[in-house]
Amino acid sequence: MKIYLAGPDVFLPDAVEIGRRKAAICARHGLTGLFPLDVAVERAAADASLMIFKNNEAMMESADAIIANLTPFRGPSADAGTVYELGYMAGRRKRCFAYANDPASYANRVARRQPVAPAPNGRLIDADGLTVEEFGLPDNLMMIHALDLHGAPLVTPREVPRDIWRDLACFEACVQLAAAHAAQPPAGQ
Repeated sequence: MKIYLAGPDVFLPDAVEIGRRKAAICARHGLTGLFPLDVAVERAAADASLMIFKNNEAMMESADAIIANLTPFRGPSADAGTVYELGYMAGRRKRCFAYANDPASYANRVARRQPVAPAPNGRLIDADGLTVEEFGLPDNLMMIHALDLHGAPLVTPREVPRDIWRDLACFEACVQLAAAHAAQPPAGQ
């Protein structure tokens, strides 16, 4: 089983090493990890961003599943590119697994960054008067339920690890879920 390894990990200064660590964890469980930086792109090229997109899309097409790092990135929610990739894979009915190294609810994450208050209608609103989604979920309901319906529930730690970007315990739990799925015979056999 080939697994596309999505997440903002590609922006870390040691991204290649993180990708290698993730691929090694996959290999220990009999899976092949496909990390976006496995394909080199000349960043100075005029079409570098398009080439990155096409390479990542080709990797997703060749993969059987995705493990997405949905740890909040530059805000209270997951990285936008990773969310797109999760939706891409769910839309193709491929198996979806994900983790977030911050177990707080989305509303609590928003409240860490700006004032959140109850509105007269009982909903929560942010500093701009916009409704803050609060279902007790760690991120937007569309991502959480895509996982529920196309793979496995979001994996989170009991508490935030010391290094949210390099702690791979929840990632490995997702790999174990994917390996267990890969070991199951196809339906009807």
